[in-house]
Amino acid sequence: MTKKRLSIAHRFASSKVVASAKIAVADIKDGDTLLVGGFGLCGVPEKLLSAIKEAGIKELTCVSNDAGTDDFGLGELVHTHQIKRMVASYVGENKFFVQQYLAGNIELELTPQGTLAEKMRAGGAGIPAFYTPTAYGTAIHDGGVAIKFNHDKTIAIAAAPRESREFNGKKYLMEEAITGDFALVKAWKGDTDGNLVFHATARNFNPDCAKAAKVCIAEVEELVEPGQLSPDEIHLPGIYVQRIFQGGKYEKRIAHLTLAGHDDTTAGEAIDPIRERIARRAAKEFHDGMYVNLGIGVPTLAANYIPKGVRVELQSENGLLGMGPYPEAGKQDADLINAGKETVSYLPGSAVFESSESFAMIRGHHINLTMLGGLEVSAHGDLANWIIPGKRVNGMGGAMDLVSSGNKVVVTMTHTSKAGEPKILSECDLPLTGKGVANMIITELAVFSVDKKEGLTLMEHAEGVTVEEIRSKTGAPFKVS
Repeated sequence: MTKKRLSIAHRFASSKVVASAKIAVADIKDGDTLLVGGFGLCGVPEKLLSAIKEAGIKELTCVSNDAGTDDFGLGELVHTHQIKRMVASYVGENKFFVQQYLAGNIELELTPQGTLAEKMRAGGAGIPAFYTPTAYGTAIHDGGVAIKFNHDKTIAIAAAPRESREFNGKKYLMEEAITGDFALVKAWKGDTDGNLVFHATARNFNPDCAKAAKVCIAEVEELVEPGQLSPDEIHLPGIYVQRIFQGGKYEKRIAHLTLAGHDDTTAGEAIDPIRERIARRAAKEFHDGMYVNLGIGVPTLAANYIPKGVRVELQSENGLLGMGPYPEAGKQDADLINAGKETVSYLPGSAVFESSESFAMIRGHHINLTMLGGLEVSAHGDLANWIIPGKRVNGMGGAMDLVSSGNKVVVTMTHTSKAGEPKILSECDLPLTGKGVANMIITELAVFSVDKKEGLTLMEHAEGVTVEEIRSKTGAPFKVS
C-alpha cells in the first residue's frame, strides 16, 4: 500500500505537463540548438514556434527538414532574424529565407533529407557517426558548399569535406550524428506521461527530433491520462518526452491543396500540357507489383496516370507507403500530404511512418523504382537537380538519397531550359546530385535510355517530333534504337 502511494506521489511530483507553450520554452536560451519537427506545413509545432518568437530568443541553430514558408512555421523566426543557422534539406518554398541566405544574413547547412533524419536517429540512439552512400561524389562529399556568404557574394563559411570509405566494392561517406538542446514536436494525441500518437504524415521528422534532444517539448491536440492510450497505438514512448501540453485551436495550413479532378492545380488553375505529357509517359514505367518512390513535381503527378490493371505501391519520402489519389473536395486532410506538400488520400493497405524509416526503405534497396525531376542530365547518367549556385537554392530534399539507392532511376524534365538551352549534356555544368545514377530520361520530346559506359540511346520520340529536332535540342550525342 505504501509503495503504491509513493508511486502515485512520484508520478504527480514529476509531472511532465506544463500549462502553456510560453512556460514550456521559458528556459530556452539564445544560441541553443533546436530540433524542430514537421515537413512543409504538416506536423509543425506552431504553438511552440510562436512562443519562441514572442520570447525573442535569438542566435538559434534550427535543425528541421525545411524552413517553412515566408509567414508560417520556422519562417516566422526567419523574418524576425532569430535564427543564426538553419540545418535543412529543402528551403525552396521560403523565398525570404533564400534571399537572406544569398545576402549573407543567415547561415544554411544543406543536408540530404534521409541523411538528416538518420543523423538525428543516430544521435538519439547514442551512435556518434555512420556510413551512407548518399551524396558520394557530389559537392557534399568534396566540401566547399557555402554555409554563409559575405555581402559581396564570396563565401564566408564553407562546408567541410566528408570522410569516405569503401565497403564491399561500394563507396560511402561518413556522417556525424546530430543532437540538440531542445526538440519541438507536434503530435495528435498524448498522455500526461509523454507517450505520443501522431496522425497520418504529420509524423514525419517529429519522432527523430524528439529522440535526439536533451529536452523534448511536445504539443498535442488532445491530452489524456495514462491508460487512455492503448500501448499498441503509441508511436513515441514517453521516455523521450520531458514536457507536454495541450495546444488550442490549430491553424493547420495546407501548402498545396490538390483535389480530385484538378490533377495539377492549386485554386483551380489548369494543368500544364507539357507536364501532363511527361507525366503520362512516365506512368508507363510503373509495372505491376512495384514499390515506387516519387519525387516532387511531375513524378507525383504521374501517380494519377497509372495504367489500368497495374497495381503499384507508391512511397512518398515524407513517410507514406500506399499513396492514394488526390482527395475529393471537402475530404482533404492537412495531415495527409505527399513529398510535394500536396493533399493526397489513403488506399486500402496504406501505412505511415517517420522520416528515418522512410529513408531506410530507400537506402535498403526495398524500392524498385525512383522517379524524380532534373535540371541537367549527362550522357552517362550524372544528375544535377538541387542548386544553381548564387541563384536558385531549393536544396536537395531527398534526391541524393533516392538516386544513391542503386535502384532504377527515371528522370523526368523538360528537354530544354526556358531559354531554349539543352538540359541533356555531355557533362553537367551544375553541381551533381549523383554520379552515373540515371537509367532513363523522359522529356516532352523523347525517351532516352542511359548507359554509364555507352551513353544515350533514343528509345522513343513524341508524335510530330523528328530525330533531327531532338538532336538540335540535345547537348550530347546519342544512338537511335
